[in-house]
Amino acid sequence: MGGALLHILFDIAAWLAAAAAVYWLTRQGLRFPAQSFELPYIAALVFGAGLGAYLFGSANLWLSGQSGIARSVEGALAGGIVAIELYKWFAGIAVRTGARFALPLALGIAIGRLGCYFAGLEDFTYGTPTTLPFGHDFGDGVLRHPVQLYESAAMAAFALAYVLAILKRDTFTVTNGFYLVLAYYGAQRFLWEFLKPYGTLIGPLTLFHLLSLFILLYAAFMLATAPKARPVHERAAA
Repeated sequence: MGGALLHILFDIAAWLAAAAAVYWLTRQGLRFPAQSFELPYIAALVFGAGLGAYLFGSANLWLSGQSGIARSVEGALAGGIVAIELYKWFAGIAVRTGARFALPLALGIAIGRLGCYFAGLEDFTYGTPTTLPFGHDFGDGVLRHPVQLYESAAMAAFALAYVLAILKRDTFTVTNGFYLVLAYYGAQRFLWEFLKPYGTLIGPLTLFHLLSLFILLYAAFMLATAPKARPVHERAAA
């Protein structure tokens, strides 16, 4: 089976897992703000995420001396964040609406990165050469860091920790899960970028280093300014 087809299959699996995660959260008795289910909100999210995915993915190719069009999950995150914050500002929505996306996001990335790994060299998500025993040959005879697996494992670990926190009805995690996953994602992605062969933009930092910092700082600000949470049984998840 070709790498491109495997990538598509894992992308489908990632979406299915994300949908299953939303269903599971609902079965836990958690309720989420109605605004995040409304058509204009979803349209803004899809537009922003799609634009960010292709804009930043393709820009990274250009900065790395390659041509073509590419997608980036980190670009999609950044684009979605900006689009939703602008939409909420114009619509006068003050409530925080991201809680239901925490587990779907973590699971989706964990599974989707496996598709990147199996896609091989053509996906341009592999790592730099390494002499470590777990280096992987993607077909050109060079052992490289399997950074896709690093990220997949990291996000799977977050998903597991998040599920355990939900089962314990940890109020802070229920309320701020989306910002927790963003902070975690931004931090781990920033580290993995040092192991990728991308063109730099500022000093040793690539475009995705900067996006990681943006996501991390956004999450840190939202966590620092989060309203004091009430016990889960007293209110719906924000």
